[in-house]
Amino acid sequence: MARLKEFYQAEVVPQLMKDLQLKNVMEVPRVEKVVVNMGLGEAIQNIKVLESAVDELGRITGQKAVITKAKHSIAAFKLREGMPIGTMVTLRRDKAYEFLDRLINVSLPRVRDFKGVSPKGFDGRGNYTLGIREQLIFPEIDLEKIEKIKGMNVTIVTSARTDEEGRALLTGLGMPFRKQ
Repeated sequence: MARLKEFYQAEVVPQLMKDLQLKNVMEVPRVEKVVVNMGLGEAIQNIKVLESAVDELGRITGQKAVITKAKHSIAAFKLREGMPIGTMVTLRRDKAYEFLDRLINVSLPRVRDFKGVSPKGFDGRGNYTLGIREQLIFPEIDLEKIEKIKGMNVTIVTSARTDEEGRALLTGLGMPFRKQ
Protein backbone atom coordinates (compact mmCIF):
# COMPACT_ATOMS: atom_id res chain seq x y z
CA MET A 1 0.00 0.00 0.00
CA ALA A 2 1.18 3.54 -0.74
CA ARG A 3 2.76 5.48 2.13
CA LEU A 4 0.36 8.42 1.80
CA LYS A 5 -2.65 6.08 1.75
CA GLU A 6 -1.53 4.45 5.01
CA PHE A 7 -1.09 7.92 6.53
CA TYR A 8 -4.56 8.89 5.24
CA GLN A 9 -6.23 5.85 6.83
CA ALA A 10 -4.35 6.04 10.13
CA GLU A 11 -4.14 9.80 10.78
CA VAL A 12 -6.30 11.83 8.38
CA VAL A 13 -9.57 9.85 8.54
CA PRO A 14 -9.97 10.07 12.37
CA GLN A 15 -9.00 13.77 12.31
CA LEU A 16 -11.48 14.57 9.50
CA MET A 17 -14.26 12.66 11.29
CA LYS A 18 -13.67 14.81 14.35
CA ASP A 19 -13.23 18.14 12.48
CA LEU A 20 -16.17 17.68 10.08
CA GLN A 21 -18.34 16.00 12.76
CA LEU A 22 -19.00 12.88 10.69
CA LYS A 23 -20.47 9.72 12.22
CA ASN A 24 -19.68 7.17 9.49
CA VAL A 25 -16.22 6.41 8.06
CA MET A 26 -17.72 6.20 4.57
CA GLU A 27 -18.67 9.91 4.74
CA VAL A 28 -15.03 11.00 5.06
CA PRO A 29 -13.78 12.64 1.83
CA ARG A 30 -11.14 10.68 -0.10
CA VAL A 31 -9.08 11.05 -3.25
CA GLU A 32 -10.92 9.33 -6.10
CA LYS A 33 -8.47 10.06 -8.92
CA VAL A 34 -5.70 12.36 -10.05
CA VAL A 35 -5.67 13.60 -13.66
CA VAL A 36 -2.41 15.00 -15.07
CA ASN A 37 -2.89 16.89 -18.34
CA MET A 38 -0.41 18.51 -20.73
CA GLY A 39 -1.91 20.74 -23.43
CA LEU A 40 0.48 21.22 -26.34
CA GLY A 41 -0.69 23.75 -28.90
CA GLU A 42 2.68 23.60 -30.68
CA ALA A 43 2.01 19.92 -31.50
CA ILE A 44 0.07 21.20 -34.54
CA GLN A 45 3.34 22.14 -36.30
CA ASN A 46 5.77 19.72 -34.59
CA ILE A 47 4.56 16.21 -33.73
CA LYS A 48 7.88 15.34 -31.98
CA VAL A 49 6.88 17.67 -29.12
CA LEU A 50 3.90 15.40 -28.50
CA GLU A 51 6.04 12.24 -28.49
CA SER A 52 8.46 13.70 -25.93
CA ALA A 53 5.52 14.89 -23.78
CA VAL A 54 4.00 11.38 -23.75
CA ASP A 55 7.36 9.94 -22.71
CA GLU A 56 7.91 12.54 -19.96
CA LEU A 57 4.38 12.24 -18.58
CA GLY A 58 4.76 8.46 -18.52
CA ARG A 59 7.99 8.79 -16.53
CA ILE A 60 6.49 11.30 -14.09
CA THR A 61 3.33 9.31 -13.34
CA GLY A 62 4.51 5.73 -13.87
CA GLN A 63 1.64 5.05 -16.26
CA LYS A 64 1.38 5.31 -20.07
CA ALA A 65 -0.04 8.64 -21.24
CA VAL A 66 -2.94 8.93 -23.69
CA ILE A 67 -2.86 11.40 -26.59
CA THR A 68 -5.84 13.77 -26.58
CA LYS A 69 -7.33 15.09 -29.81
CA ALA A 70 -9.09 18.33 -30.70
CA LYS A 71 -12.87 18.20 -30.38
CA HIS A 72 -13.56 21.23 -32.60
CA SER A 73 -11.93 22.90 -35.59
CA ILE A 74 -10.62 26.43 -34.99
CA ALA A 75 -9.48 28.16 -38.17
CA ALA A 76 -7.59 30.96 -36.39
CA PHE A 77 -5.28 28.39 -34.76
CA LYS A 78 -5.05 26.19 -37.90
CA LEU A 79 -6.58 23.42 -35.84
CA ARG A 80 -8.80 20.70 -37.31
CA GLU A 81 -11.06 18.30 -35.46
CA GLY A 82 -9.22 15.11 -34.52
CA MET A 83 -5.70 16.58 -34.55
CA PRO A 84 -3.52 15.52 -31.58
CA ILE A 85 -3.03 18.52 -29.26
CA GLY A 86 -2.20 17.13 -25.82
CA THR A 87 -1.61 14.21 -23.53
CA MET A 88 -3.09 13.05 -20.24
CA VAL A 89 -2.95 10.37 -17.56
CA THR A 90 -5.63 9.36 -15.06
CA LEU A 91 -4.31 7.81 -11.84
CA ARG A 92 -6.54 5.91 -9.45
CA ARG A 93 -6.14 4.04 -6.12
CA ASP A 94 -2.53 3.44 -4.99
CA LYS A 95 -0.95 5.10 -8.04
CA ALA A 96 -2.87 8.30 -7.28
CA TYR A 97 -1.66 8.33 -3.67
CA GLU A 98 1.94 7.57 -4.74
CA PHE A 99 1.89 10.43 -7.25
CA LEU A 100 0.40 12.83 -4.68
CA ASP A 101 3.06 11.79 -2.15
CA ARG A 102 5.85 12.57 -4.63
CA LEU A 103 4.16 15.82 -5.73
CA ILE A 104 3.64 17.15 -2.18
CA ASN A 105 6.87 15.97 -0.54
CA VAL A 106 9.43 16.03 -3.37
CA SER A 107 8.39 18.08 -6.40
CA LEU A 108 6.58 21.13 -5.02
CA PRO A 109 9.40 22.03 -2.60
CA ARG A 110 11.75 22.10 -5.63
CA VAL A 111 9.84 25.03 -7.16
CA ARG A 112 11.92 28.21 -7.03
CA ASP A 113 10.61 30.79 -4.49
CA PHE A 114 7.85 28.40 -3.40
CA LYS A 115 5.39 29.95 -0.94
CA GLY A 116 2.64 27.35 -1.23
CA VAL A 117 -0.10 26.50 -3.71
CA SER A 118 -3.06 28.79 -4.28
CA PRO A 119 -6.11 28.03 -2.12
CA LYS A 120 -8.34 29.35 -4.95
CA GLY A 121 -8.01 26.27 -7.20
CA PHE A 122 -11.20 24.59 -5.94
CA ASP A 123 -14.16 24.16 -8.30
CA GLY A 124 -17.08 24.37 -5.84
CA ARG A 125 -17.44 20.60 -5.45
CA GLY A 126 -14.26 19.82 -3.50
CA ASN A 127 -11.99 19.11 -6.50
CA TYR A 128 -8.67 20.94 -6.76
CA THR A 129 -6.70 21.93 -9.87
CA LEU A 130 -3.07 22.96 -9.72
CA GLY A 131 -1.02 24.41 -12.57
CA ILE A 132 2.66 23.52 -12.83
CA ARG A 133 4.77 25.79 -15.06
CA GLU A 134 7.62 23.40 -15.83
CA GLN A 135 8.12 19.64 -15.78
CA LEU A 136 11.68 20.07 -14.45
CA ILE A 137 10.52 19.99 -10.80
CA PHE A 138 9.98 16.23 -11.04
CA PRO A 139 13.13 14.20 -10.27
CA GLU A 140 12.18 11.58 -12.89
CA ILE A 141 12.91 14.04 -15.72
CA ASP A 142 16.44 13.95 -17.18
CA LEU A 143 17.58 17.54 -17.78
CA GLU A 144 19.82 16.59 -20.75
CA LYS A 145 16.91 15.16 -22.75
CA ILE A 146 14.64 18.22 -22.40
CA GLU A 147 14.00 20.02 -25.68
CA LYS A 148 11.30 22.40 -24.47
CA ILE A 149 9.92 23.33 -21.06
CA LYS A 150 6.28 22.25 -20.82
CA GLY A 151 3.67 22.97 -18.17
CA MET A 152 0.88 20.76 -16.92
CA ASN A 153 -2.34 20.76 -14.94
CA VAL A 154 -2.90 18.39 -12.03
CA THR A 155 -6.54 17.87 -11.04
CA ILE A 156 -7.25 16.08 -7.77
CA VAL A 157 -10.79 14.69 -7.83
CA THR A 158 -12.15 14.02 -4.35
CA SER A 159 -15.39 12.65 -2.94
CA ALA A 160 -15.81 15.84 -0.90
CA ARG A 161 -19.13 17.65 -1.34
CA THR A 162 -17.85 21.18 -0.62
CA ASP A 163 -14.62 23.13 -1.05
CA GLU A 164 -14.14 23.25 2.72
CA GLU A 165 -14.22 19.44 2.95
CA GLY A 166 -11.81 19.18 0.00
CA ARG A 167 -9.45 21.74 1.56
CA ALA A 168 -9.56 19.86 4.89
CA LEU A 169 -8.71 16.59 3.10
CA LEU A 170 -5.80 18.03 1.11
CA THR A 171 -4.46 19.94 4.13
CA GLY A 172 -4.56 16.70 6.12
CA LEU A 173 -2.60 14.96 3.34
CA GLY A 174 0.05 17.70 3.56
CA MET A 175 -0.77 19.98 0.61
CA PRO A 176 1.07 23.27 1.35
CA PHE A 177 -1.61 25.92 0.84
CA ARG A 178 -0.49 29.55 0.76
CA LYS A 179 -1.80 31.92 3.42
CA GLN A 180 -4.31 34.34 1.89
